[in-house]
Amino acid sequence: MSVPQVLSDIRAAEQQAGREAGSVRLVAVTKGHALDEIRERVLAHGDFPLAENRGQELRDKVAAWPQAEWHFIGPLQRNKVKYLRGVTLVHSIEEVWQAQALADAAAAWGQAPDLLLQRHNGEGQKHGVLPEDLPAVLREVQATGLRVRGLMTMAPYDDPARAAQVFADTARQARELGLPDLSMGMSGDYPLAIAAGATLVRVGRRLFS
Repeated sequence: MSVPQVLSDIRAAEQQAGREAGSVRLVAVTKGHALDEIRERVLAHGDFPLAENRGQELRDKVAAWPQAEWHFIGPLQRNKVKYLRGVTLVHSIEEVWQAQALADAAAAWGQAPDLLLQRHNGEGQKHGVLPEDLPAVLREVQATGLRVRGLMTMAPYDDPARAAQVFADTARQARELGLPDLSMGMSGDYPLAIAAGATLVRVGRRLFS
């Protein structure tokens, strides 16, 4: 598949859900792909945010191409915070210390990323904040001074009915918390996420296959 085909899918899903055209933004997951390939396969078709889940790969790509809009979507470990300089949005905040570490680093950088809180999807081994803990975690993260734009979640694999429920529950809680952005949906399930209200879909494999 290609970027035009994925964009066509996104627009069709928006229309089917009765949403405004352009209300969903494609976030291109570029891990493992060289900058020349990213330019040719992704950015030749538009100005999209680029997302990485490995700190050192992100650091190197941001240094080589600082003019792009970079997102971080992986688990954030303490020793990886230093690699996130130049990032616009971090999708995967699940502990207050992560936000505080980013706020401390951003004070030296002179530029701070916005944040999304990762909502746990109910699977035992997955990352994320338990839904019942989200209001308290949100207050504590906001107290660091960083801007929380919304929620992120990852749906269970190969279970469309369960994925649709996870997306719907996450969208409902985001509305309750007054958070406008929803990072939901990947290569295998982004139409379901758009139907539930996703504003950001994280697609990688389908852009490069």
